[in-house]
Amino acid sequence: MTVDDAGLQSPDAATRRASGRTHRTGYDEPTLTALAADAAAVVARYPEPRSALLPLLHLVQSVDGYVSPRGIAFCAQTLSLTTAEVSAVATFYSQYKRHPNGRYTVGVCTNTLCAVMGGDALWETLTDHLGIGHDETTPDGAVTLERVECNAACDYAPVVMVNWEFFDEQTPGSVTALVDTLRSGRPVRPTRGADDVVDFRAMSRVLAGFPDGRADEGPAAGEATLRGTRLARERGWVAPPFPDEDASDAAGQDRGGADGDAAAAAGPQIPTGAPRNDAERPVTTPTDASSAPQRRAETSERTSRTTTDGSDAGRDA
Repeated sequence: MTVDDAGLQSPDAATRRASGRTHRTGYDEPTLTALAADAAAVVARYPEPRSALLPLLHLVQSVDGYVSPRGIAFCAQTLSLTTAEVSAVATFYSQYKRHPNGRYTVGVCTNTLCAVMGGDALWETLTDHLGIGHDETTPDGAVTLERVECNAACDYAPVVMVNWEFFDEQTPGSVTALVDTLRSGRPVRPTRGADDVVDFRAMSRVLAGFPDGRADEGPAAGEATLRGTRLARERGWVAPPFPDEDASDAAGQDRGGADGDAAAAAGPQIPTGAPRNDAERPVTTPTDASSAPQRRAETSERTSRTTTDGSDAGRDA
């Protein structure tokens, strides 16, 4: 891949799409050179280049602040895809923005539990306070507001995320103060996770697979998350066995040895990544080795062949 005097990628065999036309981008030469180097590092992680599309979309978003037309073209050219194929993916996932995003994406969960705990009130407060709605950005470019179906933190409802960092157990007053602080340019500290919140472009680079060294900052799980596990350990609670498990499992005997025996009896395992379907999955547990799954399959097959008058359609008259 070469770059011409205008900073555009020149056509070559590796970057042609099916129609024979080439994808050209509008990045200047220094930006394009750095972007191409990062993209090469991303693509090298995957056995198939097109598998790198998701992180590459985050990568161009880290440069442009959204998935721009030139970012779409760059991804297509890098992976030998059409721009239509790249756009189909970029428009499917909400983390990819198709118009300029604010420096901070503020996501308010209004799914069932958060809504019951006050999420709807948080949303109404922020839309009134900021004067914007879903997927809209404040005039100063600081905050893009999102109404989110779930922030995956129900134990701390109602939850707000800023660039995917958690702000737990929020109130109308606390979220108002939060967005005001963000718009003032002052740092904010999440309830859990990193010590502060980076801007949208920096977070997009992390999502592209370039760590910023902050993964171990702050607590990852709090008391509300761990309470059930601690209570189960204190009281000796364990999950009940499946109905068709061997009697030794139901009696609470060590499953590790049984699992090991079953795996050994199964012979060589299929290597990770090798083509296979569920029917080819190797035996790994006593349940896999038992006849119960086969009995269930046979019963299901007989049921499907039974006609409405009770006769067996698969049996000779």
